[in-house]
Amino acid sequence: MKQRTITAIIAGLIFVPIVLLGGTPFTIFVYLLASIAIFELMRMKHIARYSISSLITLLFMWSLMLPESVPYHLNIFVSKSELSLLAVLLLLSYTVLVNNRFTFDDAGFVLISAIYVGMGFYYLIETRQSGGLDYVFYALFVVWATDTGAYIFGRLFGKRKLWPKISPKKTVEGALGGIILASVVAVIFQLVHPLHSSMLLLVAVTILISITGQIGDLVESAFKRHYLVKDSGKILPGHGGVLDRFDSLIFMLPVLHLINFIP
Repeated sequence: MKQRTITAIIAGLIFVPIVLLGGTPFTIFVYLLASIAIFELMRMKHIARYSISSLITLLFMWSLMLPESVPYHLNIFVSKSELSLLAVLLLLSYTVLVNNRFTFDDAGFVLISAIYVGMGFYYLIETRQSGGLDYVFYALFVVWATDTGAYIFGRLFGKRKLWPKISPKKTVEGALGGIILASVVAVIFQLVHPLHSSMLLLVAVTILISITGQIGDLVESAFKRHYLVKDSGKILPGHGGVLDRFDSLIFMLPVLHLINFIP
């Protein structure tokens, strides 16, 4: 517990000032986080970090994280869909070049991983740039409140297992408690610093993304259980890897943008 607390304080002292600063330093920091996260996934699958397939995956993920306006400024008229197709063709060609030591299954894994991680962190950058600090901290508060509520309600009232084969400690009561506390925090946030003109809509969106965040957490748990690892990485002592800490957020932020909640 002491190690977890110390790590959380140090991580907060690094992360919060960079979020406040925004701009290029924030973008570079998010790219770094995403790069660590993609390597965590490839390590689970036992795909070599220093390989052509890893390089293609990393470059593909970085391209997905570029703002839509960048290709036009650089006179590069290639859409992200075309870049995705290029990555598919390169990775499938690579399976032939290495005589299936890197397989079709591996190619599918790294492609989905790059989209999952890349687009999740892309929307973190977009949220900071288009929505500003208000929406970033709203999303962070909802994540923290959901996790805290799930833990407290799960310990006090948890009886029915939510998904025992994936995450044995999570309960239905805990999941509901996470949604409740996230909604309470969102209401307080709205009263202190109004985020939207409609309190009712804000609560409805909060419930949606709280559920989405918990699904993101379960997805990460499913990865780890399938690949028989305790944590996605060891970069955060007591907390695991980057994906262990950002799994909910990178599921939640695309939903906020898809429903046009962020301006």
